[in-house]
This record gives sequence, structure tokens and C-alpha cells, in this order.
Amino acid sequence: MNNKIKKKIWINAGEASGDMHGALLAENLVKNDPDIEVMGMGGPAMEKAGCDIRYPMSMISLMGVTEVLPKLPRLLRLFGEIEKIWKKEKPAAVVLIDCPDFNFRLAKKAKRLGIPVYYYISPQVWAWRQGRTKFLHKTVRKILCILPFEKQFYNERGVDADYVGHPLLDLIPVEELDKISPHKNQLGILPGSRSKEISSLMPIFSEVARKLKDDHPELKFVIARAPGVDVKKITSSWPDNLDLEIVEPENRYEMMRSSSFLLAASGTATLESALIGTPTVIAYKMSAITGSLAKKFLKVKYVSLCNLILNREVLPELLQDNCTVKKIHAQAEEWVAQPEKTKKTRTDLKIMREKVGSPGAASRAAKIIMQDLKISE
Repeated sequence: MNNKIKKKIWINAGEASGDMHGALLAENLVKNDPDIEVMGMGGPAMEKAGCDIRYPMSMISLMGVTEVLPKLPRLLRLFGEIEKIWKKEKPAAVVLIDCPDFNFRLAKKAKRLGIPVYYYISPQVWAWRQGRTKFLHKTVRKILCILPFEKQFYNERGVDADYVGHPLLDLIPVEELDKISPHKNQLGILPGSRSKEISSLMPIFSEVARKLKDDHPELKFVIARAPGVDVKKITSSWPDNLDLEIVEPENRYEMMRSSSFLLAASGTATLESALIGTPTVIAYKMSAITGSLAKKFLKVKYVSLCNLILNREVLPELLQDNCTVKKIHAQAEEWVAQPEKTKKTRTDLKIMREKVGSPGAASRAAKIIMQDLKISE
């Protein structure tokens, strides 16, 4: 293998959060060795970071089983195309970011081609389908953990893993945000980044907002648009007579911090809100089939990372059958009417942030990969 080939690293991200983390990792890899060529699948953040995007992440932005099946032929062709690129360009390593339903197949192909595989932002197999650790043990060279409890979980099952800290702390300017005082009458909404999430949650959030406004006319509502999401998509169910402010993705952290509390789709945004220190009602609805499978195999008490890290429900989780206008409105009404309860939640969120650790996850991950591959001097 010549020196030029050794410098190529493939990063594979499949959604907005993975794109952000992939971008930071790419920047740190190149910072350690400017001759490294980073390529792969991702979005605008990775492209801006200098990654040669061979396939846009929108090609695999899917959800559960019922959403994947109609697109299976296209996905199979995509796997084949990526494998051809790897055979031709022989990357020194493949770095996978979350998206296990897609990335596990890539891990298998990379293993077969003799390409070392590193998993950064590992799949949450500790939550469900723990048997997947056997697959990871066979195919992945090292897992770079971002949650405090993950390293021990993997090590106990024979998987090589290191804890690098959570990369969100590299993205969120927490010290600057801490200077922002929340507006008691501002309620923020984070409806997610996927079409199915928005379609299922925005009608509910819209009705909750209408009911709150009827009783509390002083309230104002702000929605943070996720990258790549059309404004019309998130406002189609919003009441015409209800004022709404839309903030762009780059301003979402300020919006989250300045809100009294948030209504949010379960996902990365709820960990962001927890690290920022804003109380959040976590909501989610998936297809009946996917939901029943998740309920059957879920091995943890909570879905939000904040609650898992603290091992108690600090942020209310209203999922599936509990994801209703009535229940979300009841929780929101309680926080509006009794703001002292949000103060207690903010104190708990400070404790959670301390447990997560310090910034620098992407830098530590890049150094581990390069030292393991012996790319750096």
C-alpha cells in the first residue's frame, strides 16, 4: 500500500447530527495531517469541512422498517457503488457514524476488503438489540464512545472501546449561552429533521400552542428549522391566526437557551437542549409496526440520553400512545403556570452536563484513529 492510499479516510454519516460530528472529525484528522484526504457520505457541514462528498446523506435519511422497504432496491445499488469505490481507492480506514441499519452493512463490506473500521457515535445497542455487539466485535476495530457508560458496556462484551467525550460540547458554545437569560414567555419548538417526524409531531405541537395561547396570550412561539428542512413543511399545520417566528439552523442554540422551555422531537436535539440547560418536553411518534418492535426490544427505562445519564426522568418523555395533545399540553401548562418547576429542572441539567465531561471529543477521536493506523508520526 503506497503512501498516498494510506492518507485516504472514508467517513459515513446519514443524518444532520452525524454530519456535524463528521465535519469536526474530518477537520481534526486533517489538522493532525494536512495530507489526509477525507471522503465519504455526509451533508453540508462535512462538505464545508473539506470532505469529498461522494454521496449525499439524504439518500439514506430513513426511519423504521416500513419506511425502508420501498427504497430497498436503491439502497442495495448504493452499497454496491460504495464497495466499488473502496476497491478502487483503498481507503486506510472507514469511520462510521451512527445509522446502524445502513452502516452495519458497510462495516461488513469493509471488513471483507480488509479495511479497518472505526465506529464513532456508536449505535445504541445497549438500549436494544444487544446481540449486535457480537457483530461489532467481529467487524469493528475500535468503538469511540461518546457516553460515559458505553465504554464499560462494550468492554464487558469483548469489544475494544475508548471514551472520547460527547462531540456536542465541541459544537455548543455553552459558556456564551449561559450568559443568556431565558424569556419567561417564549416557548421553543424543535419538530425534528426528518419528514416523518415533522408530519407526525407538528400537528400536535401546533394544537398545543393554540391551546396555550388561548389561556396565556402573552406567550410567543419560536421554531428552529433543522438543516435542509423546508419552512412550508414545518408550518403547514400551524394556525393562521397564531404568530410564529422561524429561526435558522445556525441560530438554534440561542433560541433554545432563551426559551422558557421546549417541545422537541426525541433525538439529538433533546441532548442539545439538556446541555444548554433548557427544560424540554420530549415527544415522538413512529409507525405502529416500528413502535411495537421498539417497545418489545427496548432494554432501557428512558429514551432520552439526559434521563439515561442521570438515571431518572428529569425531562418528561411522551412517546407513541402518550404523544397526544392532551398530555403534552398538560405538561406545558404546568411549566407555564408554575415556572419554579423549570428552575429545578435547570439545576438537574447542570448536573448532567458535568457528568458528560469536557469538550474535545472529535480531537481525541482523530488522534486515536491516527495512532491506531500509525498515520501520524
